[in-house]
Amino acid sequence: MKKGRIFVGGLHHESDTFNPIITSREEIWVTRGEELFKTTRSAASGAINTLIAAGYEVIPSLIARAVPNGVWDHDYYQELKAELLQTLQQAGPLDAICLSLHGSMRVDRIGEAEQDLLADIRALHPDTLIFSSLDMHATLTRRFKNSVDALVGYKCAPHTDTYETGIHNALTVIRTLESRKKPTMAASRIPMLIAGEQSETSVEPMVSLIKELRKREQLPKVLSASYLLGFPWADGTENAVHAVVVTEDDQQLADSLAKELAHIFWDKREEFTFYNETRMPEDALEATKESLANGIYPVVISDSGDNPTAGGSGDVTNFLHLILEDSELSTLDPPLVYQGFYDPAVVREAIEKGVGSSYKTSVGSKFDTKKSRPVEATVTVKAIERAWAGANNADLALLQINGVDVVVASKHVGCYDPEMMRILGVEPEERKVIVVKLGYLEPEIRAIAKRSMMALTTGSTDELFERLPYQNLPRPIYPLDKGFEAELELI
Repeated sequence: MKKGRIFVGGLHHESDTFNPIITSREEIWVTRGEELFKTTRSAASGAINTLIAAGYEVIPSLIARAVPNGVWDHDYYQELKAELLQTLQQAGPLDAICLSLHGSMRVDRIGEAEQDLLADIRALHPDTLIFSSLDMHATLTRRFKNSVDALVGYKCAPHTDTYETGIHNALTVIRTLESRKKPTMAASRIPMLIAGEQSETSVEPMVSLIKELRKREQLPKVLSASYLLGFPWADGTENAVHAVVVTEDDQQLADSLAKELAHIFWDKREEFTFYNETRMPEDALEATKESLANGIYPVVISDSGDNPTAGGSGDVTNFLHLILEDSELSTLDPPLVYQGFYDPAVVREAIEKGVGSSYKTSVGSKFDTKKSRPVEATVTVKAIERAWAGANNADLALLQINGVDVVVASKHVGCYDPEMMRILGVEPEERKVIVVKLGYLEPEIRAIAKRSMMALTTGSTDELFERLPYQNLPRPIYPLDKGFEAELELI
């Protein structure tokens, strides 16, 4: 006999409000029903496997995800939400609801997706306990927080602990049901914006801050302790960092620990810096040429202002223009390789013309037409890969543009994987300079670099927040504002 019945589902997306692209149904992949039992290494699979192993019946609904991008299409979100809610209505009696959410998802004409979804779930199940795992870059709001009973966030950035966080979420469900002690939660707001490129958990101050969380989680009544860093590329009215603590039926303890963790974080605010070599775009190119002169390469440069894995549009061309105007970097042998651009029309044209063809075309700035201008040039098609599974079945083209090899994709996809170059015949280890639309380097591409640097380029994921046109952000907020005393209030 099963110990209890647990509903599982969720939505995952990091939505950049400075990116004009609407994330469409073609860019969203959905795993439904029994297929959820086959997924691996995600927060949802960690929760499902743990619950089943503990003797609980899992009622699966759906998990919908997409590469970070602009806000979600309104109508498709409503379809997916309705499908999840229908599954919930048909599930019968439940002992708990165990969700896997991102925390910084937004929908066109609605805004924050999680609080919208949770409000409808709560309307159907006003008394059922709701638990959720969250991305470390979740943006907590009062309505969001008040719609759930317990939250636990990732503790690793890059996010290598998603499965483990799912396990943690499920163990919180199990402990709550078996102890019959309702969880109590507190969250303290820290008025800060912080990018992932300043908060990797392998370096300080995040190393020490994560240790503080784990120390609190060793206390007898503490179920979870998390820092939710928010998402700086969303212009939200409640954007900030939050310290969140869930306890076993002890609100006073949750309140005091959340405030304590918030003060610890705030006191370290000036310690957050770019941990790796970081330069303005022109300076990055000069430093790259110095490195080549000294025989130090491959050099890998991140085009951080237009990082699709953080929600950039993937078609801002400013850094490419700089490279094409540089007589040395645009004439390397083998050529500098740039990965990559989102431009379906250009990929379609390359497929039609075929490998080896040369013709005039316009690359980039198809979606975000305000932050840059297209590259107008005669291009040569060097390679084509149709429906590559490593990039959500996107078609890929390798184009030579005025002496630079440029990877172009038919879908909005992340550019962190060196296999995207290899599938097009580029051996990245043999190139002297590689540019990727990325922030901090993922391990696979970091391993290739003899020197890496992040260029502070412009775009929808601009690391220099003062250049972004915030309209709704609550002020004061660090680092846009300095010299103020934070209240660190509970929300």
